[in-house]
This record gives sequence, C-alpha cells and structure tokens, in this order.
Amino acid sequence: MAVTKYQYGTSPRKVYEENKKAPKEHKKKMHVVKDIQRQDIKVSAEQRKKQVKITLAIIAAFITLLTISYRNSQINEQFSKVQNLKKDLATLQKENEQLKVSIENGQNANNIEKEAKEKLGMKKLTSKQTVYVSLPKEDYVETASTTVVIEQHEEWYEKILNKIFNKE
Repeated sequence: MAVTKYQYGTSPRKVYEENKKAPKEHKKKMHVVKDIQRQDIKVSAEQRKKQVKITLAIIAAFITLLTISYRNSQINEQFSKVQNLKKDLATLQKENEQLKVSIENGQNANNIEKEAKEKLGMKKLTSKQTVYVSLPKEDYVETASTTVVIEQHEEWYEKILNKIFNKE
C-alpha cells in the first residue's frame, strides 16, 4: 500500500508516493504519480453577501479608527495651543507685576526728589527764595441777586384737573 503526501505551495498539487521497497535510508525518494486539476470554485450568493458585509465592516472600522486618530491629533494640537497661551499669559502677568512695582517705586516722594536732583538739577528752596503774597480778606463769591422762575405750560385738561382737585 502506497502512502501519499501532498505538496503545499503555489504550484499545482501533485501526489507523491513513497518508495517502501528501499531499505530505510535517510533520503527517501519520491516521484510524481499524477497531477490533480484544480476545481473551479463557485461562490454562492450567500457567501458573496457575507464577503461584502465583512469587507464593508472592515472599511467602516478603518474609517472610524482614522476619524478617531484625526480627532485626537486635532485635540493634541489645540491642547498645545492652550498650553502656549497659558505660558504667554503667565509671562505677561509677571511683566505686569514688575511694572506695577516699578511704578510704585517711582511714585515714592524720596525717589521723585532724588530724580529731580540728579536728572533735572533741581534744588530745595531756601528762605531767601520764598515770596509771601498778602490777600484781602474779602469774599470773592457773589450771591445770586436774581431768582430764576421756571414757568410750566399746562394743557387745558391739566388745568381742569388742577381746579377740580384744588377746590376739594
């Protein structure tokens, strides 16, 4: 009885038969018995529908993953922008605080006097430079001599209502 083995690969299938008559050698000789023709495979409508469904599901999954990946990249980009804006905000706030401190230092009376002496060459007044001015003790505010009267123009129905309510 001959033992048959099949060759797997891309070439047409061939059936091989082992030679049992030969003594147990390390190398077994095989020879081709016959070629088996490939049968034409017919795919039924149900199998074709199943293949189309599977293909569409794979395409849908791929598009979904692609969309999720794109959205994640957009989120990462926006997150980076927010982080950069936060850094810029922190820098501007720090500069603002430094400017406030420098303004407060500049408004100090001692600093103003120092700047006036050094940069502008100003000096403090002496008693010789003081000039006194005498003012009369009169009041310079005038009182109103005329009175202002605002006249109101009443409509005819207002006059009637006023006369009725004033008599009662």
